[in-house]
Amino acid sequence: MALTRESVLEALKKITDPVSGSDIVAAGVMRALTIDGGTVRFVLEIDPAKAQAYTPVRDAAEAAVKALAGAESVSVVLTGHSTKAPPDLKPSRKAEPKGPEKVPGVNHLIAIASGKGGVGKSTVSANLACALAAEGRRVGLLDADVYGPSQPRMLGVSGRPASPDGKTILPMRNHGVTMMSIGLMTNEGQAVVWRGPMLMGALQQMLMQVQWGALDVLLVDLPPGTGDVQMTLAQKAQVDGAIIVSTPQDVALLDARKGIDMFNQLHVPVLGMIENMSTHICTNCGHEEHVFGHGGVRAEAEKLGVPLLAEIPLHLDIRVASDGGAPIVVSKPDSPQAQAFREVARHLINAGLA
Repeated sequence: MALTRESVLEALKKITDPVSGSDIVAAGVMRALTIDGGTVRFVLEIDPAKAQAYTPVRDAAEAAVKALAGAESVSVVLTGHSTKAPPDLKPSRKAEPKGPEKVPGVNHLIAIASGKGGVGKSTVSANLACALAAEGRRVGLLDADVYGPSQPRMLGVSGRPASPDGKTILPMRNHGVTMMSIGLMTNEGQAVVWRGPMLMGALQQMLMQVQWGALDVLLVDLPPGTGDVQMTLAQKAQVDGAIIVSTPQDVALLDARKGIDMFNQLHVPVLGMIENMSTHICTNCGHEEHVFGHGGVRAEAEKLGVPLLAEIPLHLDIRVASDGGAPIVVSKPDSPQAQAFREVARHLINAGLA
């Protein structure tokens, strides 16, 4: 029986944190959980002064996971960081820059956008990030979908980012992707109820105050629509281009056109379009069915004179892999679905954008 992220987390929720009294998952002590076949790795991030109290906790956590069916090897590391919390994500009072700035250490910045929600933009973002990492690129992914952050789940990342000085934020990392999300700064299920100025301030801090390191490319998973976050990104950061994700049906394409028009107004080049949920092939009989229509994005791309980067099928494996914290590019790298994302990654590399 294969290990799942959910089964590991359930086992770790039975381990009590000696400081807070809650379990180590809820307390945010357990971080950087990765599952590779039967190998499980995670860290317990603690106050170094309390290392002695956490030694039996580490042993108990290791034993709990080893007892799970399918667990072959378990690695638990105690690590200590500054007890300072990451800075609050709120508008900065510093003087505003006059124009777009380059994110420190980042060679290229690409926005992943959609006109409407529900077209699979975040799924595309996670898989494209993993595909670029698989092609040997140093990749970052900023989950800027503030009201609906999903990248922590899709990339299998949990815990709260640390801060060595209370100002800079240390991002999380999994599957070769360096990642930051507002979802890591709030409790699961907690709504983010912010007006425009708070959104803009939070985005600027996640761009400029996160210690991204040296990256070939930073992907920014934008919220759907044409609002404050999109405008702030284009006005405050040097964006090399945008990729538009849409499903084939007319309703999605209507909103996708508005997104393209927005980027044109903001002087951000559109690098291409991706048709997601392009076709469905029945696993029982092999019949191909175009659930949402077919070819609409290709026709729109031709009309606009931009490349059609990929036609991603509607496939259960893509959804299951994303929900499980290991995108299909990672969990089934040889599948046709994974190869579609790899082709987009190679296109960006050949174009000198990653």
